[in-house]
Amino acid sequence: MKTMNLQVAEDLTQETFLRFFENDSYKDMGKKMAYLYTIARNLCMNHFRKKEFLDLDENVAGKDYINRAHNRMAIEEALYKLPEEEREILFLRYVNEVPINQIAKSLNISRFSLHRKIKKALDHLKEVYDE
Repeated sequence: MKTMNLQVAEDLTQETFLRFFENDSYKDMGKKMAYLYTIARNLCMNHFRKKEFLDLDENVAGKDYINRAHNRMAIEEALYKLPEEEREILFLRYVNEVPINQIAKSLNISRFSLHRKIKKALDHLKEVYDE
């Protein structure tokens, strides 16, 4: 989702799992997914720091593409303004489609508490996006 390039995403995913399996400092506390997301997020940030961005020419990329890219960037920017816990919950639920029960179990909270946290995170995201 972040890279918008299948090959780069596959490379970063592979690198994420390699780093996870090579890392001896991880303590199994039942939050492997969160740890994997942290590694993946850091790799994505490093990838974009190194990547040279090319200016989009409106003749090459249509206005529709530019509008979608702008909206996507605005949503991503709003997501990264959220607290890490809210962002993690939204990614787990809506990007990776992890079931509510599994997320609640990994966070050691009830399903109902998770539903409240998701609603709060979505409301916060809407508020940040509207700004």
